[in-house]
Amino acid sequence: AGDSMDMGVPAAAPMEPMTEEMERSNSAGTSGMPATVERMVIQNADISVVVVDPTAKMESITALAEQMGGFVVSSNLYQTHTNNGIKVPEGSITIRVPAEKLEQALNAIKEDAVEVQSENRSGQDVTREYTDLRSRLKNFEAAEEQLAKIMEDATDTEQVLATFQQLTYYREQIEIVKGQMQYYEESSSLSAISIRIVAEETIKPIEIGGWKLSITASEAIQDLINYAQGFVQFLIRFIIFTLPVLITLFIPFYLVFIFFRFLWRKSKAKKVAKKTKVESTSEK
Repeated sequence: AGDSMDMGVPAAAPMEPMTEEMERSNSAGTSGMPATVERMVIQNADISVVVVDPTAKMESITALAEQMGGFVVSSNLYQTHTNNGIKVPEGSITIRVPAEKLEQALNAIKEDAVEVQSENRSGQDVTREYTDLRSRLKNFEAAEEQLAKIMEDATDTEQVLATFQQLTYYREQIEIVKGQMQYYEESSSLSAISIRIVAEETIKPIEIGGWKLSITASEAIQDLINYAQGFVQFLIRFIIFTLPVLITLFIPFYLVFIFFRFLWRKSKAKKVAKKTKVESTSEK
């Protein structure tokens, strides 16, 4: 804590003896801190549910938060459209409930839902951060107390101004640390739940005269994907396996074909030559 006195504002020379005294006081205060503290964990959740009536669901969640001793942080109800172009309400709401009732609140939110699209929970252990803040607060308060005593006994104007400046700095730090500690305390004691509320109509397929167009379209797209996958697999198999096999089988047959064609042409040439010779002899 003695080092902390040098932060922000320089100390006046006459205050040095008192700074050593403050260091001893702050060190004693720190050593008196308990070695362990109660575990502090911030638990939050995000959930998306499909319901028949989003407006009624928003109202029931608001009532649920109040019944559990919590409150609504924010809520938003707006209009969206179904696949048929019909306007339906959709909303989002964030509530805080006591941490020990988080599981109970989530079960109540899911109770009458048509479908739970997603659910995520997170936890953050802030025990170390809170313990550090508490130690800093104790040191700052000890420094403030010592500076207040110096202010009471100070007679020199320069010393009074320097002490007042440092006292102001430590009081600001105390308020900042208290605010951070309060944030951790409230966040760990009250869990936040963010809920997205989706109308059931928005997830229903388009249906005309009993014909569900969106299902037909999705099936057609899936068939196209299956065809493309099959065609690509066929090309890969043909190039890597089938084509080399065909080449190895074709080459021997082709060589045999070339050989017999050569013999046939040679035989034919001999016949032609012989015929030509015979005709020439007959003319003579």
